[in-house]
Amino acid sequence: MDELPIRPNVQAAPQDGLNAAGLASDRPMDWRLGLPTLQGTLLTLREPHRDDAMSMLAALACRDVSRFISPPPPSVEGFAKFIAWTQRQRRAGRLITFAVVPRAFETAVGVLQLRSLAPDFGIAEGGFALGADYWGSGMFADGARLAIDFALQVVGTRRLEARAVLQNGRGNGALRKLGAVQEGVLRRSFVRDGKHFDQALWALLADEWPAKARLGFRIVHQLDLTRRAS
Repeated sequence: MDELPIRPNVQAAPQDGLNAAGLASDRPMDWRLGLPTLQGTLLTLREPHRDDAMSMLAALACRDVSRFISPPPPSVEGFAKFIAWTQRQRRAGRLITFAVVPRAFETAVGVLQLRSLAPDFGIAEGGFALGADYWGSGMFADGARLAIDFALQVVGTRRLEARAVLQNGRGNGALRKLGAVQEGVLRRSFVRDGKHFDQALWALLADEWPAKARLGFRIVHQLDLTRRAS
């Protein structure tokens, strides 16, 4: 969950009639039209908007956070362009990007992404970056479980992969605790500042995700999917 694909305001409305998974029971969700807001124990995952650019820069641009991921944008405007790009990619069905917002806060302090590796999103890759002030808080595990649940239940992902630089002990340990299986080592597969790093390849299959972990999210807001999101 290291190689965050950084590349150059969707309103949510309360939705009644949700089923046990928090999904509207009268119609399927098309996440391409706009992402719902997912509420966990420690954080909320929602679609990022332009106003998040400043807090994302402050949280993710420091060296401790960015040394094992692709270089984040170096400016507020760069993050604004990144956010706009993620929305275009979501509409195309290629990428799901959630802003990570601590409970009782409104500003984003991280980003979580699911990138399609197959045309139907049946195989996807996860990436996560969180401000250093929130390391060890349990927010990674909380957010990752929300995203895994969403990918398996809503998106229809069958296999979820993640890659972590071998030197990133914190990231590899977190993936192991989530129940992912290390399937191998991708030699010299990640380049950062002209240096080549080996990455561990982790994977989690839908039928391996324990039943007790499912339905772990609650959709507190859902877009009105009767009209296409901007």
